[in-house]
Amino acid sequence: MPDVTLTTLQALKRKGEKITMLTCYDATFAKTLCEAGVELLLIGDSLGMVLQGHDSTLPVTVADMAYHTANVKRGNRGAMIVADLPFMANATVEQTLNNSATLMQAGAHMIKLEGAGWLAESIRLLAERGIPVCAHMGLTPQAVNLLGGYKVQGREEAQAARMLEDAQALEAAGAAMLLLECVPSDLATRITQAVSVPVIGIGAGPGTDGQVLVMHDMLGLSLSGRVAKFVRNFMVDSPSIPAAFSAYVSAVKAVQFPAPEHEFSA
Repeated sequence: MPDVTLTTLQALKRKGEKITMLTCYDATFAKTLCEAGVELLLIGDSLGMVLQGHDSTLPVTVADMAYHTANVKRGNRGAMIVADLPFMANATVEQTLNNSATLMQAGAHMIKLEGAGWLAESIRLLAERGIPVCAHMGLTPQAVNLLGGYKVQGREEAQAARMLEDAQALEAAGAAMLLLECVPSDLATRITQAVSVPVIGIGAGPGTDGQVLVMHDMLGLSLSGRVAKFVRNFMVDSPSIPAAFSAYVSAVKAVQFPAPEHEFSA
């Protein structure tokens, strides 16, 4: 796979070809995902739950993220590496800049921040310093206690309008990509059409520019036994893990995933 860059992602959006993204935490899976054609590898703070066994992402540290980012970097074969800034790692401007630099030096090509319109200043400062940013909107797991649980966001018209405004404001501030989690499909499509940067969805329907899942979820692996509505188990009809990754890429590219049963309505 040729090296994936921001230019690659923008070209895919323009021509309407869906972008594929999966979480990844080590070198072996990074290599395997690249061989399947996955364009974006996300070192998610989801590692706190699927690797470390916590009940949320909150205990994950910047050191944890840097360690796994470096592992993925060593196995990467051309994908773009996106790394999460974990809980409270961007509490101040100084923390945001320093912690983002740590993850970029570990091997990330892009930093992902959870939040809404209030991220604009941090995104502007990072972009000015050559650090591409993905703004994670909608259900933001780091704010799970404030949100009252893992709930769909943007169902009320006022909240939906604010989310659309925030997306445009974050693009204007310099965000290179948006990620929408657990958002009604119609709203996710509106946001995708309203911005020029690529929009990746998880639980946001088929109208976004691409899709992401937690790797363990799409392989049918779960500590809790609970399966989110937006998850599809690609191991069910696949003879191997590499085949499951390839099936995921094919299904996203063909707009066969997500299907209507994976969507949320307003």
